[in-house]
Formats: sequence, C-alpha cells, structure tokens
Amino acid sequence: MKKKLKRIFTSNFLFTFGIIICVFWILASLLAPVLAPYDPIAQELSAKLQAPSAAHWFGTDNFGRDILSRVLYGGRYSLLAGMLTVLLAGIFGSIYGAIAGYVGGVLDNVMMRFSEMIQAFPTIILAIVISAALGSSMFNTVLAMIIVGWPNYARLMRSVVLSVKENEYVEAARALGTGKARVLFSEIIPNSMTSVIVMATTDIGNQILLFATLSFLGLGNPPPTPEWGMMVSDGVSYFNKFWVAGFPGLAIFTMAVGANFVGDGLRDLMDPKLRKNF
Repeated sequence: MKKKLKRIFTSNFLFTFGIIICVFWILASLLAPVLAPYDPIAQELSAKLQAPSAAHWFGTDNFGRDILSRVLYGGRYSLLAGMLTVLLAGIFGSIYGAIAGYVGGVLDNVMMRFSEMIQAFPTIILAIVISAALGSSMFNTVLAMIIVGWPNYARLMRSVVLSVKENEYVEAARALGTGKARVLFSEIIPNSMTSVIVMATTDIGNQILLFATLSFLGLGNPPPTPEWGMMVSDGVSYFNKFWVAGFPGLAIFTMAVGANFVGDGLRDLMDPKLRKNF
C-alpha cells in the first residue's frame, strides 16, 4: 500500500503539487486564528496602504487592515463556498441525472429539457441575476451557484447511468426481484460515481473563481467580512499598490490551479486507459 501511494505521488508531479497547494490553503484557512498576526477587520488608518514589510508581510489595504490576516480568514469563505457548492450541486445533480437516465422515456426527456433550459443561459450572467434578486449574502450567492451548477452533474450522471444500467449485475438484481429504487441507489449510482468525483474535484476551482467573481461585483459577503474576491475588488482603485489586490488574487489563482491539478490527476488515476501514467 505504501509503495503504491509513493508511486502515485511521485509519478505525476502536477497531481502531487495540486494536493500540496490545496492542503496548504485548507490548513491555512482553518488555522487562521492562530496564524493571522492581526484582527482581519481591525482598521488602523494611520497605517493604510503600507507596502509589504516585516510588520505587515502582505502590506495593508486602504483602511490599514493587514492583508495577510484578511487573506487567511478570507480563505474560509472562499473554500467553504466552493466546496459546499460542489457538494450540494453534485448530490442533487447526480440523483437528478441518475433518475432521468434510469427511468428513461418521457420523464427523461422532460427532466433533461429542464436542465438544458438552465444551461442555455451563460453561467456567470444567470448567477449574477439570481444573486442580485435574492440579495447580497454568502448563503444567497452559494444558492445561486448551486442553481447554475447542478445541471452539469445531471448530464454527466445521466450519460454514465445509461451505460451502467445495461450491465449484467444490474440485470441480475432485477431478476432477483429487487425494487427499482433499490437497484438505482445500491447498484447503479455507486458504480457511476467515478466520473462525478473527478468532475467535482476539478469543479471546486471553478466554483471558487465564480464565488470570487460574484464577490468582486458586491454580491457576496457584505463588508468588512474578508473574502478573496471582495479584496480584489477593493484593490482595483489602487493599481499602483499591487499588494492590495495582488495577494488575494494570487490566492484565488493558486487554489483554482491546485484543484484543477488534483482533478486531472484523479481522472488519470481512475481511467484505465490513462492509469499507466501512475
């Protein structure tokens, strides 16, 4: 087992690098109360817009708040929003798509046409409209992200279920008199989750970017809550002060890239055709 794990982590550098990045930001966010040198919302106007220094490693913003502390605490909201969106959208979309693919017929057509109606709108535009209609808050923003995100999981799960439901073990379960619901939830869905897990891992980075975009537009947590997208928005007016928007922007970029590296690595690991890379 140890040799297998060692081979996995040493044979794909980007996969390993992605895990390191993701673990780093998760731990940094969880340990923010211990690691942050200052209160993330405490203002010190006499120290506003100070460049990175020994006292403030990432500098300060226009209210004199320590940017390092705000980046650490802000990771909590960005990571929570991304992971929560993927979890809930993935669960709902997977069950929705599995039912459509398993039942088939008219129900399948109706269910998938509905999901396609949602997908017909540009994701960011629809998310902005829903967030604006519901009001500015993290809960409403995450809800909007779930609404625009679940159809992707539904379509993927449906396509996998259409293939899995024809396997012999499913036919055997039916022959034994197992109910349709039990066949779906005990035989088909568990054997259709590999592709969904890979997609979910990659999608975390996308959802973090989407949450940052909505926060940048003022649709996320209200000020002075530290959040990466909002911090980038605050720094737009200070182009000559690169650290105000640069460090939170770097946090968004590295976390999104790390999640994508992990997703690509899992895809290679779970795909028999690509597993030789490990």
